[in-house]
Amino acid sequence: MSEIKKLSTEAYKGTRDFYPRDQFIQNHIFNIWRKTAESFGYLEYNASILEETELYRAKSGEEIVNEQTYSFTDRGGRDVTIRPEMTPTVARMVAQKRKELTFPLRWYSVPNLFRYERPQRGRLREHWQLNVDLFGVDGVEADVEIISVASAIMKSFGASTEDFEIRINDRRLLNYLLRQHLELNEEQVHKISKLIDKMKKMKAEEFLKEAAEVIGEKAVKLEEVLFVKSLDELGEKAPKSQGAHELQTVFKNLEGLGIKNFVYDPSIVRGFDYYTGVVFEVYDTSPVNNRSVFGGGRYDDLVGLFEVEKVSGVGFGAGDVTIRDFLETHGLLPEYQPPVKLYICHLENYLNSANELGAQLRAAGLNVAVDLTGRKVSQQVKTADRESIPYVLVVGEEEVKTGKYKVKNLKDGNEMLVAEGDIYNLILPR
Repeated sequence: MSEIKKLSTEAYKGTRDFYPRDQFIQNHIFNIWRKTAESFGYLEYNASILEETELYRAKSGEEIVNEQTYSFTDRGGRDVTIRPEMTPTVARMVAQKRKELTFPLRWYSVPNLFRYERPQRGRLREHWQLNVDLFGVDGVEADVEIISVASAIMKSFGASTEDFEIRINDRRLLNYLLRQHLELNEEQVHKISKLIDKMKKMKAEEFLKEAAEVIGEKAVKLEEVLFVKSLDELGEKAPKSQGAHELQTVFKNLEGLGIKNFVYDPSIVRGFDYYTGVVFEVYDTSPVNNRSVFGGGRYDDLVGLFEVEKVSGVGFGAGDVTIRDFLETHGLLPEYQPPVKLYICHLENYLNSANELGAQLRAAGLNVAVDLTGRKVSQQVKTADRESIPYVLVVGEEEVKTGKYKVKNLKDGNEMLVAEGDIYNLILPR
């Protein structure tokens, strides 16, 4: 008989277990996301985590399908993938019911996503992501709004404008510079674009060496367009008709909204093949966590790839892993507050009375836990303290007889004698 392998207590590699304190932070992140998106008029949607694999081949590129997805053949012989991103799904949904939907369409979702890749700081195999998308607006007004939502989310978490920077580019401008200024062919444009997307993770010498392997001596000219710090530095290399004018308008409108912590960054590409215009990334400015937190951009051709009329789109995805890293780096993680506000302890033979009191307080709207162990009262109180429950009271003969209870605040040690009807108002003042 073969030996049975001992089951591991560890979570699957690249995923996380959310114990209550972790889930508290996760819920805080989700709540900020939802509240901010809805403040701009966005409506929540959702979909299955399963999609036909062909959707990602057509919309995300072969690299993601071949190297980064959890794909399988189902019992009906269909090629199925657990979603690695949400944008292709929302594009499919819009294409399916485009005749019934009202545009402009403002939607958001908080899906969990799966990618088979090497786990590292800020990147796991499973994560949750806020997706915010605006469909049906061709002009830069949509780009400005989406970037404004991204900025508002960071501020809603308590970040100052010095804590993050919004780096903005335009794929049309980049493509023009590569095709016209550097005179690269389409294969070279594709390869160099992929290389530029990885540039921030490479040393300058390493990047230029790899660029030279693709475009030879033109790597020197590549430096001229990638290491500038403003559109003005590009000069005549970037005609206004090739994305530069759109960027200038975006910058002007953002400033009008009071958003000034942005820069032009020609190295912002965004890895997905479907981006067609303005692209941006929100960067953490801390030297401890100097990296992209999240990003997005315009994808006007995505809905049209379903062989229906085009619907312009712009949006972003913000992952929970990088957001949590950002909050931790800047000391913005919320202090744990359990939903339970009162822990009812009891003397021997008074469990039923404790349960009755708990039921009455719950009916009034208070979250209450009753100790069920029958241990010494001191041990019961210690349990409440370990769980960070702010208040405790003890039920015994005297309390049942008088209807008055000593309610103790475990944070400051203060204790008050109150009637049963006043317990709720003491703990949750109206």
